[in-house]
Amino acid sequence: MGEDRRLAAVVALAQGMAAAHTPRESWRAAAAGACRALAGSFAALSVWERDLGRLRVLVNVGDLAAHEEEFPDDEAYPVHQFPEITEFLHERWVGGGGPGAWVETADGPAAGRAGYCHQRVAALRRRGRGCCVVAPIVLHGRAWGELYVARAQGAPVFGPSDADFATVLAAVVAAGLAQTERLQEARRLAFTDALTGLANRRAVDVRLEEAVERHRRDGSVVSLVVCDLNGLKRVNDTQGHAVGDRLLERFGSVLSLCGAMLPGALAARLGGDEFCLLAVGPPADDVVKVADELCRRAAELELGEGVACGVASTEDPVGPVEDARRLFRLADAAQYRAKAGRATRPVVAGREGPDDPVVRLADAPSEPRAPERRRFRGRRP
Repeated sequence: MGEDRRLAAVVALAQGMAAAHTPRESWRAAAAGACRALAGSFAALSVWERDLGRLRVLVNVGDLAAHEEEFPDDEAYPVHQFPEITEFLHERWVGGGGPGAWVETADGPAAGRAGYCHQRVAALRRRGRGCCVVAPIVLHGRAWGELYVARAQGAPVFGPSDADFATVLAAVVAAGLAQTERLQEARRLAFTDALTGLANRRAVDVRLEEAVERHRRDGSVVSLVVCDLNGLKRVNDTQGHAVGDRLLERFGSVLSLCGAMLPGALAARLGGDEFCLLAVGPPADDVVKVADELCRRAAELELGEGVACGVASTEDPVGPVEDARRLFRLADAAQYRAKAGRATRPVVAGREGPDDPVVRLADAPSEPRAPERRRFRGRRP
């Protein structure tokens, strides 16, 4: 391959990884780009899991052999089967010289810095491949894993220039992985409450819109639990905001624990002393049971004065739920009623008969009420 074509291949690989929106898309773009750049028939990207002492395959692309999957759940190899991992992929590169790729063939080492070839050779023969080039990937100055590209039997064997090019490609992949990590961290921070580690209001907005759309499409049950932590202001005023933050963190842990009782539920802090649980799928009665458990556990916290809790579910007789805003208004109205009545158990919208006061409150024309404490309904942060 000429220099211009190799440069174009490097650019294409980098662009492919930059366009990825998820780690899986980034892994696939890395492996597929390297496979094309090296005229391979197969490529894989693997990560070195030091704590488990294994090389775990993240993605396979190209001509897959029997039992190979694009995104395998459990394809991993003990490091002792590939002793070159400990030679080439140690904690930091010292003593000069960077990590270099090497080539193996079905007949043994061919070019570059050969590793301990027996396992590689056996794998090539078993899968009907003629040769491979293996390039260590270094991320943040530490060994991260490896890029592996193979050619079919009968294809030209990789040479020293291919090994050098694979080393360059591995560096490009490392840069792309670093960018993916930064984007994932940015996305995580954008949808995470910094104090409690729960989801934040923005995450709830997105997930609730998707949930209500799913409800409209296939009737999935969507339930929302809105909580107001009682006594936070008193704790802040008498013991300081550091203690108040501990109360918020502690309640956040309780909310997370209770949310785990509902498969796939999202536990979130809306802001201040307001929290919520969003569940899609579980029956409304299951959600109410969890809300009841949440109230019980909150009352046992050494700080604060328990929690006011309201529940709204599309499975209860609350009328049509056509948008996320109405479900939020219902849950908030239920929580408001729990707060006003100093209820120690959750108030559930739609369960007080045909003239349910919670539903009436939620659907009343907008007007100041006490005053309207949370204007989160319909307003983005």
